[in-house]
Amino acid sequence: MNVDNLIKMANQIGGFFEAMPDREEALADIAGHIKRFWAPRMREALLQAMDRGDAPGLDAIVCEAVGRYRAGW
Repeated sequence: MNVDNLIKMANQIGGFFEAMPDREEALADIAGHIKRFWAPRMREALLQAMDRGDAPGLDAIVCEAVGRYRAGW
């Protein structure tokens, strides 16, 4: 699985929800979207890359959302 593509997709999701006026809702919606629409292996690959420090291009809002809600995945 190409982690660069996952990071690009996650950043696109983050960019869409980042425009929301309620940051807490945006974080929950980013994580919820990834949970609902990404295959488990995609989520796992993103989490592993983040844990290895191999996701430097991941936007801060996506990192925060994933970090906060990853236990529910």
